Amino acid sequence: MSLRIRVHSGFIVGREDDVNLRFPILHTLVLPWVLNQKMTMYGPDILVRTLSLVTREDRYKNKWQYHSRSDHHSKVACWGIVFDLMRACPLLRKHVAGDLVFFGINHEMKDFVQDQKKDLDLVICTASSAATLSRSETFASLVQAYQIQLAPDEALELARLPELYRAPVGSVLMALEAKACMTAHQRALPRLYSELNSSHLTVHGASDQAIAAGFTMVNAASRYLSPDLNKRNRQNDPEWSDHRQPRDAQLAVDKMRQLPRRSRTGDAGYDALAIVVVDCTNDGSPVRLVETPPAPQPGEIYHYASMIDRLAHIYATRFKDFG
Repeated sequence: MSLRIRVHSGFIVGREDDVNLRFPILHTLVLPWVLNQKMTMYGPDILVRTLSLVTREDRYKNKWQYHSRSDHHSKVACWGIVFDLMRACPLLRKHVAGDLVFFGINHEMKDFVQDQKKDLDLVICTASSAATLSRSETFASLVQAYQIQLAPDEALELARLPELYRAPVGSVLMALEAKACMTAHQRALPRLYSELNSSHLTVHGASDQAIAAGFTMVNAASRYLSPDLNKRNRQNDPEWSDHRQPRDAQLAVDKMRQLPRRSRTGDAGYDALAIVVVDCTNDGSPVRLVETPPAPQPGEIYHYASMIDRLAHIYATRFKDFG
């Protein structure tokens, strides 16, 4: 017996049904035990590994790892969050396997209270009854679409998870919003804060029961090659942006800590927040995950693992009677 794995130029994709068919005992008895141990969080490593590739091209034919006018980094971050959350939350896996929940991308949510609308990066949702479910796009298929780089152990865990399908959005159960602060930290903070703050207001203005999760990537590199400053001159005369580190990254982290949070429905704020700090010069060098301060430390509420644990707990309690 063997597990079928498909390899696509540097990353691996498998299917959960392959494991079901070929390893029914493993899937039924062993997998739930494995997934519910104190697990390794893969999202941040997947993010920096994927952003280490030079894949974003601007109108001047320059290629970048990160470009502020692309949402690639946000989509990869949200993909990693859902991947870890499915691994951490048995109830979510059950709902996915039972075709009770699906996902949507760039879903427009409307704040009923303020009569405002906003596109959210990724949502976990029910399927709209007004549209036909095609099942043509899956969560696993986004690995190829977003050029996500998975290590072999990550690919195997993805293959063991039930297939999550994209569907026209009905009711939103969870909405994810991811942003980045990569350069000109102090100048960027007011807009970054405003964009993130408006997200949880929109989510809960549309549905107070929905879970609002926020994610911010903060750059701690001492220098940075900005796409905005190097449109025509990157090859011959690149203009570098110098950062005062760790001061600049600390300013961004401190500002993100000011975002409203809530511990129960009816209040205003995010249900869960994470801040991940990276070292990205954006010149083709590998992106590195920063785990020392000003990055949140294990056990702090803004640490990535704390966010996943909190989301898993909230989902398990808030939607225990769903379906």
